[in-house]
Amino acid sequence: MEDTATENALKQVQAPRILHIATHGFFLEDHPISVAEERRGLSLAAADGLRALPRLTAPVENPLLRSGLALAGFNTRRSGDEDGVFTALEAANLNLFGTQLVVLSACDTGLGDIANGEGVYGLRRAFAIAGAESQLMSLWQVSDFGTQSLMARYYEKLMAGMGRSEALRAVQLEMIREGGRYSRPYYWAAFILAGDWRPL
Repeated sequence: MEDTATENALKQVQAPRILHIATHGFFLEDHPISVAEERRGLSLAAADGLRALPRLTAPVENPLLRSGLALAGFNTRRSGDEDGVFTALEAANLNLFGTQLVVLSACDTGLGDIANGEGVYGLRRAFAIAGAESQLMSLWQVSDFGTQSLMARYYEKLMAGMGRSEALRAVQLEMIREGGRYSRPYYWAAFILAGDWRPL
């Protein structure tokens, strides 16, 4: 979908059974850093010389504004409603009542601010508020190829009738037992499931 994977397109989604979003995700710590270019309080800075990640340029209290997804238009420096930054706050306003599973196949999508007695404020909470029964997300920056392998296997197991949580565990154990590159925890351990664990 690349160029058509815009904020407006995502905002038009009406309660699909499964919503799979494969893109770049982010969670920004609450302390700003000094950088030159910014957009909606965010800036792109090179990380490890390989890819650009957003960084805060001013304090932002609401963690739902510091967590989000990079969609089409993110790298074009446009401003306004279609800047390519889809925040968790925007995600909370989606109509996902009836959506059984949201898969966030992206980096850092399970991160957020922890509030005592309330849990984690970030994309997970946002998609739950929007009505999604369960969310599959990551706790750190993930490998594109390792994630692609994990996701393909995950969907195979879901289609075979496994529960949402059981399918994830089965894939993770498979990756460990196979040995090789993807057996390392970096490739499979980032992903967690929150919410309803039963089969679809």
